[in-house]
Amino acid sequence: MAYTTSRGPPRKVHSAIRHPGGADARGAPMTRRDIEFNAEGVTLRGWFYPAEQSDGARPTIILSHGFSAVKEQYLDRYAEAFAAAGLNALVYDNRNFGDSDGQPRQEIDPWMQVRDYRHAITFASALPEVDADRIGIWGSSYSGGNVLVVAAIDRRVKAVVSQGPLVDGHQNLGRLVRPDFMEGFREMFNADRAARFRGEDPAVVPVVDADPQATSALPTADSYTWFTETGNTIAPNWRNEVTMRSVEMLGEYVPADFIARISPTPLLLIPALNDNLTPTDLAIAAYERAREPKRLEILPGGHFDIYTTGFERSSALAREWFVEHLGA
Repeated sequence: MAYTTSRGPPRKVHSAIRHPGGADARGAPMTRRDIEFNAEGVTLRGWFYPAEQSDGARPTIILSHGFSAVKEQYLDRYAEAFAAAGLNALVYDNRNFGDSDGQPRQEIDPWMQVRDYRHAITFASALPEVDADRIGIWGSSYSGGNVLVVAAIDRRVKAVVSQGPLVDGHQNLGRLVRPDFMEGFREMFNADRAARFRGEDPAVVPVVDADPQATSALPTADSYTWFTETGNTIAPNWRNEVTMRSVEMLGEYVPADFIARISPTPLLLIPALNDNLTPTDLAIAAYERAREPKRLEILPGGHFDIYTTGFERSSALAREWFVEHLGA
């Protein structure tokens, strides 16, 4: 199996920003503003959506995206739904992706992403519109695992929603990669580690490929369809590559180990019924280990249907959970 390296400085691509007083793709008036904040020397960038028709400090939801995805890939829709219900929403690109800074580009380090959620909470808590005692966190897919960890270790979080979550990267990688391909991945991991030691650029692999037998990080047909369609339409900032080490770290990351520690923070888990990317049975098994208060809602369809045909239901469930437990 061949792999490539990412050479040269990162290509900075700024997404189209909808300014206050404009309208979104669905014609709704927009009041969001651009934000940026320091995450221990790395600048993270995103949007802040103030709660609609509300004055004073309000409950606030922190959102970031999943494996390699950028904020333009439907996070604006969730933020708008929360803002319409009287909740502030703060959306940001993960470090090394989209409009955020960070090196190496296109690298997913789960523990840095967990820390960045906590930096985002700190930043949001300092804003005058934010009630720092009513912070919720929302995650999806890879970040659905991140929020399980954050909610377990940071008691500033007062409610958490995790949809289509990665709960066990070790088992998940074993489901995605054929056993006869796994040795090839291990060889690539070792070659990349040796190359980095020599000071060479990190190896990269495609996130998705039209050929499910080709080397890619997410070798499922629905992954290829969703990422390529959104990348070609609403998210030109998305790039079809991640570092090889991102795949290795995926296999080392087990958010379910933290799930029993989330209590007494209220947890809503929203897996998809036929999820073959972050398998449904793994999510349900993790949910059984969580303690009260908790709620499980299984949505029809596959992993990416949650964002599209299932958006109204998934966003409504999350909105109602946050309103119930944070007030709005």
